[in-house]
Amino acid sequence: MTATPHRPHDGVFDVAVIGGGIVGAAIARELSGYDLAVALLEARDDVGDGTSKANTAILHTGFDAKPGTLESELVARGYRLLGAYAEATGIPVERTGAVLVAWTGEELDALPGLKEKAEANGYEHCRLFGPDEVYRDLPDLGQGALGGLTVPDEAIICTWTTNLALATDAQQRGATILLRHAVTGIDAGHEATTLHTAGGDVRARWVVNAAGLGADHVDRLLGHDRFTVTPRRGELFVFDKLARPLANKIILPVPSSRGKGVLIAPTVYGNVMLGPTAEDLTDRTATATSEEGFDFLLTKGARLMPRLLTEEVTASYAGLRASIDHPDYLIETDRSQRYVLVGGIRSTGLTAGMAIAEHVRGRLADAGLAMRARESLPEPPRMPNIGEASPRPYQDAGLIARDRAYGTVACFCERVTEGEIRDACHAAVPARTLDGLRRRTRAMNGRCQGFYCGAAVAALYEQHHTHDGCHHHSGDDR
Repeated sequence: MTATPHRPHDGVFDVAVIGGGIVGAAIARELSGYDLAVALLEARDDVGDGTSKANTAILHTGFDAKPGTLESELVARGYRLLGAYAEATGIPVERTGAVLVAWTGEELDALPGLKEKAEANGYEHCRLFGPDEVYRDLPDLGQGALGGLTVPDEAIICTWTTNLALATDAQQRGATILLRHAVTGIDAGHEATTLHTAGGDVRARWVVNAAGLGADHVDRLLGHDRFTVTPRRGELFVFDKLARPLANKIILPVPSSRGKGVLIAPTVYGNVMLGPTAEDLTDRTATATSEEGFDFLLTKGARLMPRLLTEEVTASYAGLRASIDHPDYLIETDRSQRYVLVGGIRSTGLTAGMAIAEHVRGRLADAGLAMRARESLPEPPRMPNIGEASPRPYQDAGLIARDRAYGTVACFCERVTEGEIRDACHAAVPARTLDGLRRRTRAMNGRCQGFYCGAAVAALYEQHHTHDGCHHHSGDDR
């Protein structure tokens, strides 16, 4: 069941949410549960194509957040909300648990304080243990670990499917998704605000700025000068699936005076990840990898788990995180401008997104936006499974018997079938680029990185996306 989009009365949306990442999509979904006409504006040609796509993909308990902050409250709440939502929608999650490993005296001394911090955040399940137990749990760690702290409820999740599920849900609840709508200017009028965008003007009574790396630019267009986003580049290595037995849980660094450090984590796709680096830049498009970043990761990896470096690297990539000069999430309401800023949402935004959305909804209600909960909402979407912990289409004999396309593999490294590629092009929020197709299916994400299957996958994509209206860009095109 899909809802009829709430067409804006007199051409004016009740709320325009800027930014189609996880936080923006979650806010649009939350507000679409009320009698509101909601627009979700995204600068790029797909949701989740900015900061959100390169997250370290950990579902955080919030054990290490600063107690008493808005971030600590919303991460803890978001962990519960997203955990339940993942179950309802089929977002891949594996509850692997995590271990913080101490390698120096300074790090070992910090562990009891981290346990106390977790307890101050309401998380009671951390446990301290010595080196013998560290190696019993993680026999392939490098030599010299002095002790550890367990965080049994940390989990790994698919960040791509999370973003897509929230955006699909928002659209099915009636939100209008406007892609290629980069905001270039803003005129705040008495009754409504006009957002000038690359895709035309959009008018709304209220504006929510969840623009991630561009949030400070949007804030300045409304006359504020509250913060500056510093793009923080994080480079990562992804190791082949044969490495997975080496890291069956998340191996976290102990935060020190020099920052959070490098982690080793399994992924829901069956790989192992090493990273990220943390390098502050000025260029907000600098997602290229660097020789220095590689050297740093190889040095760290050799210390943490030398055996991992004997495995093959499947991919390396870099993502940008929106770091700001503010110690907490920066969520502020300006009633006179009918404007809510949602800034400085670090990598914890993946976990906290649904709780941030609730918080923003409360802020809007407090500021006077009339809201009436809708009586009937469509069920949340059931997302295609691209994780390894549950059966994939190529393994489902019943599905293949009903539709042979699910038995025809197009990408052999990742076992992606023609049926999945077809479905991604015909979905409610369809793949509009080959990169979008990667995020929906894992096609071309494996060992060969598209070398072997790229032409066949591209041909299937062209076949399906040219005659399903894949170019439509809003919920009210249906």
